[in-house]
This record gives sequence, structure tokens and C-alpha cells, in this order.
Amino acid sequence: MKVVIAGGGPAGLYLSILLKIQDPAHDITVHERDPEGSTYGWGVTYWQGLLDKLHAHDPESARAVDRASVRWSDGVAQVRGLSTRNHGDQGFGIGRHRLLEILADRARSLGVRLRFEHEVTDLGAWTAEADLVVAADGVRSALRTRHAGHFGTEVEAGRNSYIWLGTTKVFDAFTFSFVETEHGWIWCYGYGYSDTHSTCVVECAPATWTGLGLDRAAGADGLRVLEKLFADALDGHPLIGRAQSDGSAQWLNFRTLTNRTWHRDNLVLLGDAAHTTHYSIGAGTTLALEDAIALAAALREHPALPDALARYERERQEALLSAQSAARHSAQWYENLPRYIRLPPQQMFALLGQRHSPLLPYVPPQLYYRLDRAAGQLEALRRLKRWLGPKLARGSQARTLESRK
Repeated sequence: MKVVIAGGGPAGLYLSILLKIQDPAHDITVHERDPEGSTYGWGVTYWQGLLDKLHAHDPESARAVDRASVRWSDGVAQVRGLSTRNHGDQGFGIGRHRLLEILADRARSLGVRLRFEHEVTDLGAWTAEADLVVAADGVRSALRTRHAGHFGTEVEAGRNSYIWLGTTKVFDAFTFSFVETEHGWIWCYGYGYSDTHSTCVVECAPATWTGLGLDRAAGADGLRVLEKLFADALDGHPLIGRAQSDGSAQWLNFRTLTNRTWHRDNLVLLGDAAHTTHYSIGAGTTLALEDAIALAAALREHPALPDALARYERERQEALLSAQSAARHSAQWYENLPRYIRLPPQQMFALLGQRHSPLLPYVPPQLYYRLDRAAGQLEALRRLKRWLGPKLARGSQARTLESRK
């Protein structure tokens, strides 16, 4: 099979690896528009479940990813000068640049052609010449955009502003820091991804963003404002913007992207080209790699391409439902932060951990906290929580849709 993959991110590279392992005779080329070694973002997160899957499908690249990752098992929340630490499941962080380097080296070793600084633009020619064309070119996918009506692409922008930064402060736990200003709350998520650097994502409501002048702060000036606000969490370490001449970075509103269908003829969507989930659940890279695993399996098990692509789409859309629900509720938790931030730190941290719950928005926070603690001991109450949350969420969505008519 001749395969053309547009996009040299984790999803596209890992798919090329899996397809070559399945059949070394496959003719596979990955086209990446950016130069080799250049990438956005800092570190990415994942959990043990993904690492287990990587070991099952390609032990060689999995071992390299494992060796290059840092680990943590604690979560820390800092609020109003107080700090609380909870122990949880082990998490992993790896530099995005290092992850791509590992996957690119492994793909090359298997015979995959990698073409950097080359963008797939003539879709008609590629779909005519290749047996399969994979759009793994991100949320702004050029290949998907050409047929957005067919795919049923929908994009919903979040309310809060955020910025993706690095820092030389090495966090020993997944750290949340909430700072109150005269213009409202601003917070960051920090996690290590190497022995020398961490990722630091800063988020705030629109009124806080403009009130602090972050919408007008040019280049490195904005970073200096944030360094002062988060001086305690950073321990005096600097914040680092993307690789631009002035060291700045761009403020964004998260864009949740969905598609009604994921394939058209021999063109199929993969990773962020197919879907996005809010960064606050830390699942983007995991879901992209799981897409690659599912597509490779579907192509192996179904010789007819239409059957394989239909199987892949059906399986992944179903698997994404829980992650998309968790991401939606997590984003809403932060958009409604004043509802929770005045709680005692231990309670606030507990509800931070419960932000994926569809029930939480409909129950007074302190009552939910007591219910959650009781549910840990009463199975009947746990079943009630699982049943009531989705029911209330569906009712709220129905009312929202009705009000838009």
C-alpha cells in the first residue's frame, strides 16, 4: 500500500511506524511543513495506560520514550499562600521535541521517508496517486479544510485566555497555582518534562486578561508580568516563550474541534485534525497516539479500505465520548472558578480533582464535597452519582439547544 501522511507530529509518525511494522513493503512518506527539529509546545503529559499500549505495539520506541520521560505521583495546589499536596496515580512528562525525535528516528530505521519543509497542498494529485492519504496536520488541517462541509467540522472557542510557556523551574509534582489580583484570578498548571525544564500553562478569564494589560503587553513584557504574579510557584525562575526573536508567546482561546465523519474516499483524519480536547485533562498526545493504533489495526484487519476507515471512525468516535465529556466539564470548572476558589484549600483541591464530573456543576460545592466523601464508603451513593450527573447534563444541554432555536 502506498501511504501519504501529511503532518510529522506524534500521530502521523507513530502511524507510519505501526504500518511499517505490519508490512515492511508499505510505501510510506511523511510530509511535514516545518523544518526538522522545530516544534511548538514544551512538554506533553501521559499516563501508564498509554505507555503500556506503546510497549505492546512497538517495544523499541516505547523503551526510548520511557527512558526520556520524567515521573511524578503528587499533585500540589497553591491558593492564597496556602499549599496542599495529594498523592495520586503516576504521571509522565516528556519534551515534545524529544518525543518527535524518538519517533522520527524509529520511523526512518523502518524505511519511512520523512520530508521536512514540504506541505501537501495538491490534494487531488495525492489522493489519485496514493492508496491512503492521512491528514495528521493538526487542528488547522489544510486537507480537512478543503472538504470541511463533508467532514461536518465544528469549532467552539473557549471563554478563557491561555498561554503555553516553558520554565527552568523543575516541578516535582503536577502543580496548580492560583493567584488573586485586583482584576480577578489567574492560575497556572506546571509539570516537569526533563531534568532542566517544565511546562507552565497560564490561564485567566477575559476580564482578568485585559485588566492586567496582558492583551497589550508586548513580547517579553507580558512574561515579566506573569513572572511577578507567579514568583512563589516559580521560585524566581524565568518563564520562556516560544522560539521567537523576542522570546514572546501568543495568548489563545482553546478551540474544541469535532467532525461528524473522519474519512472521505481514501482521505482520513488523525489526531488533532479529527478532534481536540481541552488541555486541562492532559490527553491530547495520548488520544492522537491511540488514533494511530486504532487506524493501523483497522487497516490490518479489514483488507477493503472503506471497511477499514469506517471501523476506525466508529471505534475512535465511541472511545472519545468519555474524554470529550471530561474535557468539556474540566474547561467549565475553570471558567467558573469563583464558584470553588473560596472553599478551604483541601476541599477546593478535592473538587479540582473532581472537575470532570457531570454532576458537580449542579450541586453546591460544599454539598458535593460531602457527598463525594460519603460515596467513597457507600456503593449506593456512588451509583446515584454516576446516574444523576449525566441525566442533569443532558437536561441542561437540551435546554441550551431549545433556547437557541
